[in-house]
Amino acid sequence: MALPRLLVRALHRAAAAAAPAAPDFNSFVTRTNTCGELRSAHVGQKVTLYGWVQYQRQGLFLVLRDFQGLTQVIIPQDEAHSHVKELLSNAPLESVVRVTGTVSPRPLGQENPKMPTGDIEVKAETAEILNSCKKLPFEIKDFIKKSEALRMQYRYLDLRSFRLQSNLRLRSRLVMRMREYLCNLHGFVDVETPTLFKRTPGGAKEFLVPSREAGKFYSLPQSPQQFKQLLMVGGLDRYFQVARCYRDEGSRPDRQPEFTQIDIEMSFVDQAGIQRLIEGLLQHSWPEERGSITTPFPSMTYEEALAEYGTDKPDTRFGMKIVDISDVLGGSNIHFVQNALSYPQGSIRAIRIPQGVRYLTNKDLESLKESAKSQFKQEIMEIIRRPDGSLKSLLTKFLGEKEKSELIQALNMQEDDVVLLAAGEHKQVCSALGALRLLSANLLEAAGLALRDPTAFHFLWVVDFPLFLPKAENPTELESAHHPFTAPHPSDASLLYSDPTKVRSQHYDLVLNGSEVGGGSIRIHSAEQQRFVLEKVLKEDSEVLSHLIEALELGAPPHGGIALGLDRLISLIVDAPSIRDVIAFPKSFRGRDLMGNAPDYVTPEELEPYHIQVSWPLEEKEAKKN
Repeated sequence: MALPRLLVRALHRAAAAAAPAAPDFNSFVTRTNTCGELRSAHVGQKVTLYGWVQYQRQGLFLVLRDFQGLTQVIIPQDEAHSHVKELLSNAPLESVVRVTGTVSPRPLGQENPKMPTGDIEVKAETAEILNSCKKLPFEIKDFIKKSEALRMQYRYLDLRSFRLQSNLRLRSRLVMRMREYLCNLHGFVDVETPTLFKRTPGGAKEFLVPSREAGKFYSLPQSPQQFKQLLMVGGLDRYFQVARCYRDEGSRPDRQPEFTQIDIEMSFVDQAGIQRLIEGLLQHSWPEERGSITTPFPSMTYEEALAEYGTDKPDTRFGMKIVDISDVLGGSNIHFVQNALSYPQGSIRAIRIPQGVRYLTNKDLESLKESAKSQFKQEIMEIIRRPDGSLKSLLTKFLGEKEKSELIQALNMQEDDVVLLAAGEHKQVCSALGALRLLSANLLEAAGLALRDPTAFHFLWVVDFPLFLPKAENPTELESAHHPFTAPHPSDASLLYSDPTKVRSQHYDLVLNGSEVGGGSIRIHSAEQQRFVLEKVLKEDSEVLSHLIEALELGAPPHGGIALGLDRLISLIVDAPSIRDVIAFPKSFRGRDLMGNAPDYVTPEELEPYHIQVSWPLEEKEAKKN
């Protein structure tokens, strides 16, 4: 029985949607093909290519490059095409040219299997230099080493490299698939929130923007946090944005003053719902060439992460976990051990460095101990297991055979292993050993021991963070561990009013290979609770957030969300050494644009409408005078 015509059409449409066509890179432009497109099937065709001259050899041939690849172009040697020969032979490298010619197979034995277009060449018939290039500050080749400052100054040249081109195109594809997943498959609404707003209490420092009203300033948002919560109050139900965010954090090598996050908020959702959404989002948008990722991602509490890895963003690609040996050494007469255990939060912990004797020098071990001392004020004791099974350490003379045996068993010590031991307050000990675990891994890998697979992607949820932490500058006062809008854990809600230091939060972080790539929380949707957190716990002026508190009084639904750091996520996917390698126009680690020389000075006349005067530091006053 024949299928109804409407059903047939519907099936055709569904099939077309399921198998999207390859992009047409030659639409709307005057080229016939890209430089990475031609194959043996094109032999005999007349083509027009546009690109940059990457290489030219003795007036015989040149290699033409565009965003997609390379094509070898044969320069004609006959008298009839002498003008084409002269033009192409004298074209400086990186000049922009148009070439028209015929695709031919390469002579036998001259094929290049390393090039996708290596079976063919184009015999040039006509050519035009569209823009001649003067001497370059550096060669456009991935393997040529260039200083970071020079790359930033000539970023438009750096962008011509295949590596940066590949990174930016992968980023574009990933964001497009995220949009598809969120908006098309799950009904999210893409909303652009304002860039000019007002100061938010707590959190990172914000960039200020002067207004023409005397003494009044805008603030560039460090995230669209308040707006996305207000969108939930407004009934949008599901919000999404590729959001530009700003933080005035000074010189941070791993941070940018402006960055991009995938910003998400949902109404009537719990923590598990947000986690399932993000796992599905990443699985849907994950680049095929990077393999597949398995869901659900494993989960670990903040306390577990700190106790086993010494950090709230553990790299779970390798072992060397922190081991609690308080029970093993608790009965010994070692003074510093008993002293450490006398504290309320005292513990003895250690990490085992596999084959440490073989791969680490004495200088390496001393540098590890010095690092713990300078960064964490933590003394470290080393223990080595010799090939005969005995232990070498300053500790051994204080230990009986039973304790030595229990220590070997507790740490699973093999011959030539090195153990680093620390005693003291729990958090300090774990933090110090967590840092040494990562430094040891770097040293082992530098010495040739494969420890972390660069092609592996280990996602991890870290949950049950404390809601508040003591302020570093004044430990008697509290600050939000995440931000002041995070809701307390339902089990700890009553502690908020009696002992806020013991309250866990409904905050969750997404960690990938030891880097935080996302963070979010279920939000406070009660105006009364939000006011209490701001005024009583954080001692902040709630008037600054009166608009949000009023909104919470006018029918705010329960809601929660998350933000994924797009720059860091992409840099981990492509294994880039810096997030600057996945951003088209990044700032230097000092927050400067070396290409456009920003930030820059403005004249007093330009500042006048904003009622601002610059108070110059003394040395700059002298410099301006001279």
